Amino acid sequence: MLERNLITSLLLYESIRTTRKRAKVVQPVIDKLIHYAKSHPPHVAIRYANRILTDKNASRKIMEVYCVRYAERSSGLSRMTPVGSRRGDGAELVDLTLIDAVIGAHEEEKKTTSKKTKSSETSAPKSETQAAKKPAKKSSSKKAS
Repeated sequence: MLERNLITSLLLYESIRTTRKRAKVVQPVIDKLIHYAKSHPPHVAIRYANRILTDKNASRKIMEVYCVRYAERSSGLSRMTPVGSRRGDGAELVDLTLIDAVIGAHEEEKKTTSKKTKSSETSAPKSETQAAKKPAKKSSSKKAS
């Protein structure tokens, strides 16, 4: 089950951090899944993928994204990049990433939309923005005794 979850996570997120031995187990399975999806009819390939994967969105992503992305590539679809060792037990960690992966695309979209909203806020008249930033003065209603 651990292997199946790692495979599913790699297909969904296109990058995972795990130990070197686990990555070496997962890497050939990813190649086989994508190659099978490219070389067989879609209904057969989806059934084959669903035997291994734990999420239907991962099998959908294989058919819609990875078959198109890796149409020209026959093997070597993932890359292991050493990261260092884990702090607790010293296990060697690697980043297992799909080749040509688009990682953080949603973050870039958020950044561009937030920049647009900030630029529209800065175009407001200065007097309104300054008035909004200053807190209202508190009246001192202390009674002299």
